[in-house]
Amino acid sequence: MVDFEKIIESIKSKDDFTEFVGILMQDFQNNKDEWENKTLDTYLQAIQHYTEDLDGYYISQNAPVPENVPWKVFAVILLAAKMYE
Repeated sequence: MVDFEKIIESIKSKDDFTEFVGILMQDFQNNKDEWENKTLDTYLQAIQHYTEDLDGYYISQNAPVPENVPWKVFAVILLAAKMYE
């Protein structure tokens, strides 16, 4: 079983992030039955809703809410993936 929390804690670079995305994709391919959101539309909807509730996650974990998040970068990645091969 993949320890996603440990992997996320170790992400410090673009290469770490892209490796994480690959691990996430592999987990989906190998463990679809464990995923709640199995289609692109439900996955994107979950991203939207989770982002709206993100402060609550950090507050419930007694962790500082991140400041200065580069939201534009996430938007560029999501939009570019619409057509990028």
